[in-house]
Amino acid sequence: MSATPTERRLTIADIAKSYREGRRIVAITAYDYPTARIVDAASIPLILVGDSLGMVMLGYDSTVRVSIDEMLHHTKAVVRGTKRAIVVGDMPFLSYGISTEESVANAGRFLHDAGAQAVKVEGGTRSARTIEAIVRNGIAVMAHIGLTPQAVSSLGGYKVQGRDRDSARRLLADALAVQEAGAFAVVIEAVPAPLAAAITARLSIPTIGIGAGAGCSGQIQVITDILGLTADHTPKHARQYAQVATVIGDALKAYAHDVEEGTFPGDAESFTMDEAILADALGLGALDQAASVAPVMAIPLDEDL
Repeated sequence: MSATPTERRLTIADIAKSYREGRRIVAITAYDYPTARIVDAASIPLILVGDSLGMVMLGYDSTVRVSIDEMLHHTKAVVRGTKRAIVVGDMPFLSYGISTEESVANAGRFLHDAGAQAVKVEGGTRSARTIEAIVRNGIAVMAHIGLTPQAVSSLGGYKVQGRDRDSARRLLADALAVQEAGAFAVVIEAVPAPLAAAITARLSIPTIGIGAGAGCSGQIQVITDILGLTADHTPKHARQYAQVATVIGDALKAYAHDVEEGTFPGDAESFTMDEAILADALGLGALDQAASVAPVMAIPLDEDL
């Protein structure tokens, strides 16, 4: 009888192998322990703890408000909830690019303190030297080009990138720069599908698209978008695979109804105990009853001794 293979965590080499074999790479975001467990059980190979958690989990108005301590806190939770998936920690605004030393040190915290297997860094040519330094120190980096939310104010808002000749050429240059810097993959966000496909064809590392069409090597989505948990709207690039917000709302209404009607908890949700023990605890046992009918002996005061 052969032994059951030991479950192991996937590695960057596994992602590279999937890419070489032409298999599409599936990625999703996750931000907490219970969600990470579900994602891992679904055999999703790559989880990004994105700084999008600032908006979808913490209620911030943008990703730039997220601190590195918040990112590490959530990354730790996701790592604890996974056994197989590669966990990538998103380096937040101003945690990199200030100095090489600080960038490397902060990237190292995602591995050393949080247990992630890689980090994500936004930016193409402008971040290439930073990516190279981080990779040179033994830390795997996923790059991110196109619409980079941390730089949204300089991009003119959340809009598709690369629609004119110059910006399209810059995106191609960005992709080549991060590949040359040593990134193991690159997220391409909010880029016209034909351009993203052309970039993918010119790279030797996988592209992970989000709003970049089907021509990328793989896809990533924000988990709250595909589960119908996004508070305001579903982005054009997302497809809802469930209406979890509706399910949760209905469940809460049913719970409230049962509590108000007194039908919850019932016997199935309650614990029992031995009635004799309860009687003893309440002073209603046989010994207590006997004591209650026996004559009470007066206790002498000190002056009577």
